[in-house]
Amino acid sequence: MKHIKYIPIVILVLTLSSCGFYSFTGASISSDTKTFQVNRFENNSLLVEPGLDLTFRNTMIAILENQTNLNNVNSNGDIVYEGEITEYRISPTTSANDGNTFTAAQNRLTISVKVHFYDKNDPEAEFEQTFSFFHDYEGAAQLTGAIKDTAIEEIFERITQDIFNASLAKW
Repeated sequence: MKHIKYIPIVILVLTLSSCGFYSFTGASISSDTKTFQVNRFENNSLLVEPGLDLTFRNTMIAILENQTNLNNVNSNGDIVYEGEITEYRISPTTSANDGNTFTAAQNRLTISVKVHFYDKNDPEAEFEQTFSFFHDYEGAAQLTGAIKDTAIEEIFERITQDIFNASLAKW
């Protein structure tokens, strides 16, 4: 009779393991999937920011390492991410009038990334999709230094989380 209290735990463990790999981040990953690969994301935007491709790739690797138990590999990954940065654009979002001229009161940096996702163990999960996000900043500020770094970090955090959700969390 002492062992009856363990039956619910055993049932829970068997249920979770029979459904494949479950992650508390919401990822639903096949138990056959052990590795991921993030290929280079070439920067094909009209306005090219040096190093943006490497920053994006590193951010994508970091989110996968932090939210899954998969191992990062350079080739022959079970799941593969690749694509291109298609947009890096700065545009005014609001203007101010000082009586004689209009100036930008606020600017927006928008970055878009086209992603090809491949899953060796589930070809039906594969997709090609563009993800985009933006960061607004003071119109009088120059997009340099800490302002630029903060903007890119915020945008890439959002885009990579959206990619993660679309590919592994199926949201």
